Parts: sequence; C-alpha cells; structure tokens
Amino acid sequence: MNDSFDRAPGAGRTRNLPADPGLAGGAAGDCETKTTLFNQREPLRQPRTSPPFAENNISTANVVGGGDFKRQSKPQQSTNADSTSASTGCNEVDSLVKSSKLSASAPEFVPSGINTYEDPSYYDDDDSSYYGEPTLADTVKGFLAHLSSSPGSFESDVEHITGMLNSWVTTEELLKELVELIYTQSTAIPNFSYTGARLCNYLSHHLIVSPPSGNYRQLLLQRCRKEYEQRDVAVRGDLETQKKFHSFVLFLGELYLNLEIKKPKGPPSRANILLTALKDLLISLFSKPVDANLICAVKLLKLTGSVLDDTWKESGKPHMEELIQRIENILLDATCSRDVRQMLLKLVELRSSDWGRVRAAAAASNATPDNDPNYFMNEPTFYTEDGTPFTAADPEYAEKYQEILDRQDYFHDLDGENGNEIYDSEDEMEPEIEEAFENFCLEAERKRQQ
Repeated sequence: MNDSFDRAPGAGRTRNLPADPGLAGGAAGDCETKTTLFNQREPLRQPRTSPPFAENNISTANVVGGGDFKRQSKPQQSTNADSTSASTGCNEVDSLVKSSKLSASAPEFVPSGINTYEDPSYYDDDDSSYYGEPTLADTVKGFLAHLSSSPGSFESDVEHITGMLNSWVTTEELLKELVELIYTQSTAIPNFSYTGARLCNYLSHHLIVSPPSGNYRQLLLQRCRKEYEQRDVAVRGDLETQKKFHSFVLFLGELYLNLEIKKPKGPPSRANILLTALKDLLISLFSKPVDANLICAVKLLKLTGSVLDDTWKESGKPHMEELIQRIENILLDATCSRDVRQMLLKLVELRSSDWGRVRAAAAASNATPDNDPNYFMNEPTFYTEDGTPFTAADPEYAEKYQEILDRQDYFHDLDGENGNEIYDSEDEMEPEIEEAFENFCLEAERKRQQ
C-alpha cells in the first residue's frame, strides 16, 4: 500500500509516462501508451500556407520512430497537396496579372459593361462657361430672379446690384446687352413689370457708363420703340405674338408711372414720349377687339387711367373721352365674350366715378357724416349679442353702444359684490369705519397692557 500511495507532493504523478519518442528501441507497451495519449489530443489545424522548406519536414520525420513516421505520413501528404495547389494558384494569378490591361495609375475604373460618352468640349480649355467666371447674362438673370421672388428686398438690394453693374458694365456693347436682358426679363417673368420698371428708373439715375449712343434710359426707350412700331402687326398676330405684345404694353405702362426725368429746376417729371405711346397702343388694341386685346386694354387703363386722364385734362386734350367712346362702340357692335363685356362696362363706370377717387374731404373740424364719406373710416366695429356688426355709421349706433356700456357696468357691480373689487390703499375710510377701527386699536392696546 505504501508503494502505491505516496504523500509526497507530486508523488505518483509521473507513473506510467510514455517513453521518449526519440528513442529507437522503445518497448511495445510504451508504444501503445504513447499511441493512446497521442490519439486523445485534439487534431492540429493545417497551416494556411505551405511550409517554407520541404527538407525540414523530411528530417523531422526521420527523427521520429517507425510507427510515428507512418502516422505523420498522411498529414504530410495533405500538406504537400496544399502546397501544390497554392503554387498552382499563384501561377494562375501571375498569368492573369501579366495578361491584364488594368493599371493602378489609371484616373478612374469603369466596368466593362458600362458605355460612357464624353463631350469633347467638356474638357476644352476654351470653354469659359464651366471653368471661367459667370457671364453678365447669368448674373443679371440671377438677381432678377431674386427680386422676382423677394420684391420686398428691392430697397435693400438695389444699391448693391447697381454697384456690381457699375464695376461690370463699362462699354457700349455691355450696356446694350444689359438693357436687352432687363427688358426681356421684365416682359417675360409674370408680375415682374412693376419691379422691372422701378429697377430701370434706378439704373437710369445711378448707372455711370454713358456711351455716345446714349445712356441707359435712352437705350431702353430705343428698345421699347422697336416693339411700339410693330403694334399694328402684333394685335393681329397669333396668340404667342399677342401675348408678348401685351406684356410689353403693361411694362410700358409701369415704366410711364415709375420712370422719372430729373430737371435742373423743380421736381422730376414723367416721360411725355411714353404718354403718346400709350394712347397709340390703346387705339391699336381697340382696332382689333378680340378678347385678349380688350383684356390688355382694360388692365392698362385700370393701371394708368387716372394719371392719363389728369394729364390730358391739364393739357386740354380729349383723348380719354375718345377712348371711352371707342369702348362704348365696342360694347354695341363687337362680338366679345360676356365676361369681357362686363369688364368693359365696369371700366366705364370706374371712369364715371373719377376712377374711384374722393377728391376733397372736409376738414377734420368741419367733417360730418353728410359732407365727408370717410367720416367713419377709423371708427371701431362692434358686435351685438347675435354677432351682427355695427359701426358709428349705423343709425342705431348710439342705442346699441349704450347697451354695451350698461352691460359692462352691470358686470362691474357684480364683481364688487363678490369681493373682487380692488380698492386704492390711499382712499380715505368712511367716518364710521374709521371710528370703529380706532376703538379696536385702543381695546387691543388695553388688553396687551393687562
């Protein structure tokens, strides 16, 4: 028992150990034990790459005994097979690399299944539209689009725009191009004629360049004259021609209202040459009384009718009466649509009421509801219990307003009864309350002294 049980540390743990595998003359039992222990170990994973030298593997196998050499022969065969396949794969990759047309220094990679097209002018050195600075046309269209989308920023942006144009437009050719660009955009962009006319007026006074052919205002009027001379042909043209002509007519009306000509003495005046042009344009529109022409004439008269009427009356010319007579004849004879006929009737009524203007209002001290139509303009609007509005112009205004005041006093009294009324701390107390308060203070002082 003592032989089989040893209390010494580590005793008995070295029993039945296998012999050194390097010995050639191992016993049979030791070989069996060695085989059993070797089989219990986990199989080694094969290397991903082949061994660097085959001679080392062979020499290592010769050191191992006969039985071990047999056991190592199968892994060795698989290793050799992997080495052969790896070398074969490397040879195939080398052949592909040698035959490939790909290059690491190529600017880009494009798969073979994609067809590409390159514009020869895209990389042309003379193409200044891509690499160069923006042109005058691009710049003008850009800030005109900005003013069209944000007309309220005109006052804050027009000075910057003018300064930019002064540094850019320095020759006669550029000035003519600028005039053409602004005219085209002012007649092409919907509802931009008013802002375009204001811009033209500002540039006519602040643009520095002034070639011998004329300044900005003179070149602009020359451009407008080209369209004016084609008026009789345009009113009888196709729909597209008429549309462009109508845009020009409305822009010229805005230009007449906004373009100012400074004088050496006195306030600036309007361009009288445009006054004559507008009369001739209206006559041309009424000479071909189709719906589109009549609608354009109505829009122009609503826009400029009061100013034209006053100017012609001051000079003693009956041009407005002649135009109104033409409209009345069209209402009798022309075969226009019902809506256009109604528009013409409303225009005649508008002119008979002096274009909707109130000439002279009474002075504030002498104004009464009878002599001043604006007497109740600034009066507040009240509402009855059922939601009916009434103002000071209502005959029952005094009675209804007194009902509102009585109702307010009633609710004020209710608030006071409920204790919600706020008193001023500086108000004097009534005599009875003051006497009672003094007696209370004396009684409280007497009790405190006892």
